[in-house]
Amino acid sequence: MVILEEDHKTFVGLMDTILCEANAGFVFLVDKTGQHIAASGDMEVDATSLASLTAGAVAATEGLSSLIGEKHFSTLFHEGPEQSLHISQIGDRVILLVIFDERSSLGLVRLRTQQHLPALEQAVESVVHRSQARTTAANSAHSSAFAEISDEDIDALFG
Repeated sequence: MVILEEDHKTFVGLMDTILCEANAGFVFLVDKTGQHIAASGDMEVDATSLASLTAGAVAATEGLSSLIGEKHFSTLFHEGPEQSLHISQIGDRVILLVIFDERSSLGLVRLRTQQHLPALEQAVESVVHRSQARTTAANSAHSSAFAEISDEDIDALFG
């Protein structure tokens, strides 16, 4: 995925809204390969580790779901004594992580996340579609550049 500055602003704007409305501490967007996309909120955390571990948790859960015959689990929840995590999949490529404490509740986080998931899905789909179009165009240009070279040209060059 190629994320442009305006895409990043869209993601951060939606994440800021979730952060505020859910009374969360931190909202994090990561792709399923473990790459950090965007973040909102205040939290001292290693973004690379958080992205990798979040993607790993989702991958492990996908394995569990297939073992019991489910297509996938779209939401994960981890509760700790001070912090809790709410993880949602956005389409097939992106994961939304919301970190919250006792100032919020699972119900509020779920409600606000579900309200804004369609807009996040649309923004992600736009990026994916544009990235796929660029890849197709690049592959086409690459193929046409070599289509002009014949075996005779290669033989003449190296022969």
